[in-house]
Amino acid sequence: MRMPSSAQGKPNILLILTDDQRFNTIHALGNPEIQTPNLDRLAAEGAAFTHAHIPGGTSGAVCMPSRAMLHSGVTLFHLYEAGSAIPREHTTLGQCFREQGYTTIGIGKWHNGTESYARSFTDGDNIFFGGMWDHWNVPVCSFHPDGRYENKIQVIPNFQHANHPMELIAERIRPGVHSTELLTESALSFLRQEQDREQPFLLSLAYLAPHDPRSMPERFRNMYDPEKLQLPPNFTEEHPFPIGINASIGEDRDENLAAHPRSGQEVRRHIADYYAMISHLDENIGKLLDCLEETGQRENTIVVFTGDNGLSVGCHGLMGKQSLYEDSIRVPLILSGPGIPKGERRDDYVYLLDIYPTLCDLAGLPAPASVEGQSFRPALEGRGQARADLYFAYTHLIRGVKDRRWKLLCYRLHPEENQLFDLEADPWEMHNLYGDPACAAVRQRLEKRLLEYKAQWETPSSPFTRQFWQE
Repeated sequence: MRMPSSAQGKPNILLILTDDQRFNTIHALGNPEIQTPNLDRLAAEGAAFTHAHIPGGTSGAVCMPSRAMLHSGVTLFHLYEAGSAIPREHTTLGQCFREQGYTTIGIGKWHNGTESYARSFTDGDNIFFGGMWDHWNVPVCSFHPDGRYENKIQVIPNFQHANHPMELIAERIRPGVHSTELLTESALSFLRQEQDREQPFLLSLAYLAPHDPRSMPERFRNMYDPEKLQLPPNFTEEHPFPIGINASIGEDRDENLAAHPRSGQEVRRHIADYYAMISHLDENIGKLLDCLEETGQRENTIVVFTGDNGLSVGCHGLMGKQSLYEDSIRVPLILSGPGIPKGERRDDYVYLLDIYPTLCDLAGLPAPASVEGQSFRPALEGRGQARADLYFAYTHLIRGVKDRRWKLLCYRLHPEENQLFDLEADPWEMHNLYGDPACAAVRQRLEKRLLEYKAQWETPSSPFTRQFWQE
């Protein structure tokens, strides 16, 4: 067995990314109904950021820009084509570590184009170049050292309702093997190989779960009785006004997963399946942690666990993530490993795109000039605060800003429905104070901050900017 890579002064990094997992889905972090013993274990071994966020999205498929921000460290309006690809002028996380001598391994979902994947990783397996799929039959690719991913197959996603095939970049399907287990199997294989290598590694493991279609081995489904689960306090049968998501381009897909008006019974069933998917993930994450222990790599491996975006699942009468409510923009974030405090919680505001420069900081590497995120290592180590406030945007439809207490949401189609929430008194965002005269000064201050962020973040040429601000 090789010596830990601390001998070379660089930690290993295992970056675990889940799909559609919102912030309040870990037992140890305040959800009494969900069973996540291995994520609880990870939180006990490290530091959990309870207020990690995405800035929103410039696509109905929010995961695409979110993942592009994570892997490029670039802010929302500086992405290329909503993150469908990462241009060469944006040095990716994997590319950065690869150029500094790391073995970089990419497994699972990569929603940001084949070219950026190829320059990010030196190895990998079971690569899924897509957004979502049947978890039991995922079309994947092997790793190609030449960076060419050109094999395409024809598939009919829903053959009961259509006969028009779509084209996918893929080479094979492992029928009947659940995506979570398929990807864990690949990661375990690499972790066992890495114990015999001299180079430190960065392993990026991107799961497809708990994204729908929510299907999992039956024993996990049996863990949750929908009738015994609580509805979220902000459950409503319908959202009080139309946000404006566009059915013609499929933005409303998530909202059609449950009937209108929403019924508590149906939403409880969705929550049960959602929790079952996460418990299945949790078991597999436990296998990864066990493998690190067994191979002597745990003490010198930074494990990062996070999600690409949240999900409403009944909150505010919504099912998806095409909004700027807390359930859609907040994600879990846990870090564990060398130099990281154990069993601690941080309520600092951070973005997903801040993970990139933070990992550079922890590994002693310079962050590339293209990275716009900021390291939260001082907050992680308890010696400084991260961001004081945050900016949010969803396409051309919504803008938002929040500080440590107040949150403002502005809607393009229905400005009369703009919202102001006191997050300290109302964390579930149920009481709109926008028109309250007692809150006028707060509203005006946040509206001014919104304009300041617009000038800092948004690009005048962006159609999302022009349409929202009517320029």
